[in-house]
Order: sequence, then structure tokens, then C-alpha cells
Amino acid sequence: MRYRILGGTGVRVSEIGFGAAPLGDEYGEADPQEMARALHFSIDNGINFIDIAPYYGRTLAEARLGEMLQGRRNEVVLATKCARYDSDGCDFSAAGVRRMADESLRRLKTDYLDILHVHDVEFGCKRQIVDETIPALRKLQQQGKVRFVGITGLALKMLREIAADAPVDCILSYCRYTLLNRDLDREVTPFARQRNIGLLSASPLHMRLLSDTGAPPWHPAPQEVKDAARKVVELCHSRGTSAPTLAVQFAVQHPYVSTTFVGLSSVEEARHTLQAISEQPDPELLREIEPIVAPVQGKMWMTGFAENH
Repeated sequence: MRYRILGGTGVRVSEIGFGAAPLGDEYGEADPQEMARALHFSIDNGINFIDIAPYYGRTLAEARLGEMLQGRRNEVVLATKCARYDSDGCDFSAAGVRRMADESLRRLKTDYLDILHVHDVEFGCKRQIVDETIPALRKLQQQGKVRFVGITGLALKMLREIAADAPVDCILSYCRYTLLNRDLDREVTPFARQRNIGLLSASPLHMRLLSDTGAPPWHPAPQEVKDAARKVVELCHSRGTSAPTLAVQFAVQHPYVSTTFVGLSSVEEARHTLQAISEQPDPELLREIEPIVAPVQGKMWMTGFAENH
């Protein structure tokens, strides 16, 4: 396993992180026992960064993870989120995020969080997040409940603007640096690098568009993106590899992203991911993919409030 330093935090994190959203049955009903085995296998093999949120399974994922991490909490960098708690339910108020942080601590059975992120900022108001939410998290930091403060979301412009007005320790986005889309580098990477802000990426499979089984029915991507993803999957198969393997290999090559989070639901998925990152992506295959994905680069969907995009 290779490790990188997360921005200016000094924290050493594995280049692949354990994305724990599947613990909340976000991609279908999970097998908690198999996921526990996957988690411990991942930690045993050097993955030391876990990403979770109360939103995943509406607190189910955190509750499960808290049980699974007993006896191993100090072996990992644990990041969770606040402000978003349901499909349409958010509370970016100072009182709300303080309450959610304490609830997360109880569910996760820990007395501190390595990172507390503001979840999906595009569902909130920029001024409230800058003037109220992040200062409330900094107070939690002063109390020793939180080591570092970050923001997450799909809306890159808003992430950058918030970080410019209220300095944060790290920024996490998803589906923004994949085989299908690389606008993270256009919107956020130069800014984060200049400010020494840690940069994190999630969903290298583009929320499973690049999986062998294809996208779940609810996937919000435009149809042309789904069509391009299917062509990439087929091309990879024809070249004797798999799209998930190539997608993960590609993502971890990013020169500034410290950790790429991958949802790992089984020991087999964890083993496959670890094997994938031990090898370099096929440069010829990447060149063949370019004309397939070029027409859909930057074609995303909107979440939250339209004015935040």
C-alpha cells in the first residue's frame, strides 16, 4: 500500500480508502458479516482511511461500522459527515451539526473523529455554511471531538468558493475524477494545491456506471454518459481486463488526490481492488477510451439547489 499526506494536516492516508456507503444498504442489501470481513481484511492489508456518513442508510451504516471497529479504532483515520441526514433533509445550523456530531460519535463508539465533513454543500446556503456551519465544526475541533474539518459535495464551484471564504482542511467530491469525467482538475485541484488543502475523491466507478453489472436503475447520469460507460466496459472486456480494474488504476494515479474511496462490500472486492492498484493502467487501453469518453467529459447531473452549481 502506498500512502500520502493529506494536504496540510500531516495525516498519512492510504491511496485507497474504504468507502462505507454499502454498509447502509445504499447499493442493495448488504451482508453485514461479509462487510465486516471486508473491513478487517482491508485494514490488515494497509487501507487506513474510512469514509462514512449518517446519511448512508439513515444512520444504519454508522451503527454497523461502530460495532465492526471495536478494538481497531486507533488503526484507522475515520471521517464522517454532518448536515445531511435524509434524502431531502438537511440541517446546516450550528445546533444541528453539533447534535449530529455527538450522535455520530455515539454510533461510531468513539470519542473523537479524525475528520468531520459538511455533507453535500449544494443542499445548503453558502453564507450559512461559511458563517455558521464551519465555525461550529471548528468549535468541536477546539473541544477535541474533531481533529480536522472538511467539506463535500458534487458542486465543484461551490466547494471552491466555500473553501476560499472559510478555510478548511480537506475537500471531498465524487464522480469528478474518473474515466468518464475529469473536471476536478479544472475546478478544484489547482486551488486546493495552492492552499495546501487535502483533496479526496470518491466513486472512481462513477457510482457503478463502470461496473460489470452496470448502473443501478436510479442512477442520475444523462443517457449519453451511461451509453459511453457501457462502451468502456465492453472495450475493457474485449481487451481481457475489466472496467472496474482500469477505473481504479486510473484514479489512484492522480498526482494530488490523497485518497480515492472505493465501496468495498466483500473480501473479494477488497482483494481485487488491492490487486488492481499494484499494477499500472494499460496506456494503450486508456488511449482507446479517449474518443469514447471525450463527448461526455463534464456532463454531470445536478443535486441540491440549482443555483449552487
